[in-house]
Amino acid sequence: MEAPGSSKPMIATQAEMVEARVPMAYRDQCAHLLIPLNKCRQAEFYLPWKCENERHSYEKCEYELVMERMLQMQKIREKEANLKLPNKGGVAIGLIPKTANA
Repeated sequence: MEAPGSSKPMIATQAEMVEARVPMAYRDQCAHLLIPLNKCRQAEFYLPWKCENERHSYEKCEYELVMERMLQMQKIREKEANLKLPNKGGVAIGLIPKTANA
């Protein structure tokens, strides 16, 4: 299963995420890194200096997903801006509208 518009494949299956009790909001392309991170956190009693490698790899994956979405949104905005611009060789639109009686 792959999310539309994303270059990262889904590695964790729905069954694995259900078994690991991953919340719905966190079931994305980085869930395969969240599962071992949560297991490590539970084993180490959520001490912040433990599980640093797992946390770093998960946060890096999430950062890459966010950056990918930002780039996609930027491309969409640029495409929409290009569609709204009038043609360079076309008729210019006046800034002051004509009134109904003029």
